Amino acid sequence: MVEGAQNRKPMNVLAFFAHPDDETMLAGGTLALLAHTGAKVHYLCATRGEGGETGEPPLCQPDQLGEVREDELACAIQALHGSSLDFLGYTDPRVGPDEALYAYASYPGEIAHHLLAIIREKDINTILTHGVNGEYGHPAHVLSYRAACQAVESLGAAAPLLYSVMANFPDHPHPRLANQDQPAHLILDISPALPAKTRAALCHRSQHALLVRRASQEAGRQLSVPEVIMSIESLHRVSPASPDTIQDELAVSLLPWQRQP
Repeated sequence: MVEGAQNRKPMNVLAFFAHPDDETMLAGGTLALLAHTGAKVHYLCATRGEGGETGEPPLCQPDQLGEVREDELACAIQALHGSSLDFLGYTDPRVGPDEALYAYASYPGEIAHHLLAIIREKDINTILTHGVNGEYGHPAHVLSYRAACQAVESLGAAAPLLYSVMANFPDHPHPRLANQDQPAHLILDISPALPAKTRAALCHRSQHALLVRRASQEAGRQLSVPEVIMSIESLHRVSPASPDTIQDELAVSLLPWQRQP
């Protein structure tokens, strides 16, 4: 039996990420598959990505980037068949010297307060967010993860499921992006959703140069955005703490696409 099935409502998923494009590049296939199963996937972005790159060549002036990336995210969510989009309204800090990255707020508590309002408003019973290591150590990702944990912990027995993305497993296709301290409970072949994920990635035009830069350097040639889209995604169940076998609503709904850890 699905864990807690007698008490659970139809899946209302909250995809909570720090910046536009995080949702697509880190978990776009999973989110598209969830929508395919009938789940309502609601997107919440902490910032509008104002501190990011403007593209090569630039698509806009730096002071216009937030508006551009908001439109890009709306395009991506349509491609992923999302149900709604909201922003917390935090400002994404500009990248500092030597590519230093910064969080968008000082404390997770205030963010958790906003998350609780969204959870209640949309009757959320499953949350997907960043991992404990912030994937590649991004402070804004770590902050978002901590805020999600704090919000869930405060709800006790009424808390939604909490999963983090980019969980670690042997032969991870991009180990630099894997959250090393969170082993994968679910490894998903998202190939059926790869076209949707690719369309979503192509929506994030201002970030295309950034998305392919490292992979192009490693390959020794210029890669396109579709060439860097991962067809394998992974999840770690943060809360409730995972037993050996997971049989919650999310895991069962994604069963057709699961690989063995």
